[in-house]
Amino acid sequence: MQISFAPLEGITGWLYRSVHHAMFPGLHTYYTPFWAPTADSPLSGRGLADVLPDHNQGVPLVPQLLTNRAEDFIAAAKALQDLGYQEVNLNLGCPSGTVTAKRKGSGFLSLPEHLDQFFAEVFSGLDLRVSVKTRLGLHSPEEWPGLLEIFNRYPIAELTIHPRIRTDFYREALRMESFRYAVSHTDLPLCFNGDLTSPLQYHAFSQDFPAIQHVMIGRGLVANPALAREIQGGPPLTKEELMEFHARLLEGYASVLSGDRPVLGKMKELWFYWSHLFPAPEKPLKAMRKARTLSDYTSAVQGLFRDQDLLPGAHFSPF
Repeated sequence: MQISFAPLEGITGWLYRSVHHAMFPGLHTYYTPFWAPTADSPLSGRGLADVLPDHNQGVPLVPQLLTNRAEDFIAAAKALQDLGYQEVNLNLGCPSGTVTAKRKGSGFLSLPEHLDQFFAEVFSGLDLRVSVKTRLGLHSPEEWPGLLEIFNRYPIAELTIHPRIRTDFYREALRMESFRYAVSHTDLPLCFNGDLTSPLQYHAFSQDFPAIQHVMIGRGLVANPALAREIQGGPPLTKEELMEFHARLLEGYASVLSGDRPVLGKMKELWFYWSHLFPAPEKPLKAMRKARTLSDYTSAVQGLFRDQDLLPGAHFSPF
């Protein structure tokens, strides 16, 4: 089974990926957080920095794009191809209101004829692998069979399915009957994405869907950076590993960001996930949130690591 790291906006950028890959190797692919290209400026700003080869040495990486314009996708894909990338991923899953209002991400799924034409142009204009990450539809899972028919018309390198509709966001139960429908109604290579946050959940999924050979995990891997290793039969995350992972990230962000505030923003966001690994994180977590300097933040983190051990078998719960 291949395990890949799903993109999380604001978290899984190039520095995070490089540190994670160095400490927890073995993932099949890392996907970049999406960015929205234009034909005139296909690679710029954050998007360019995130995919620069110098920032991703040795990391198996696939860039993800967010657009509903074939010409913009083609321009960005060709620019990425010039940088050495052999695959580009289209985001049809983002449920954000600001994204879907522009008919991008999962909002693009509401325009099936436009989506069909988009793929026709993309696959006639490119000679590299194009993969897709999608939801089941915008408003109803009844949209899914028609969308899958569109996907089946094209040589999509891999179709990653997050089995929720847009209005489910990340809260509602996964619609596994729709994923099962896809398994029996397409010959495209499939990848599953959705709430795999523990080895137990992974093994239950693999028993239900033995033909699926690739899963994409996001929040579960952020909460437990050794989750893929555990799934593959390796040892669980240790406190010492988490301490080192934290230290490397903190040092890295401090070296590329200006001032304490942006570094603290990066690190505090991670503790939303890591706090699930500890038996009683509330008090030190409150001190971390209140910290306005790296010194105060570090003191709170050191106290947590000093006073508490990791909970055996702990994992992130999305509900």
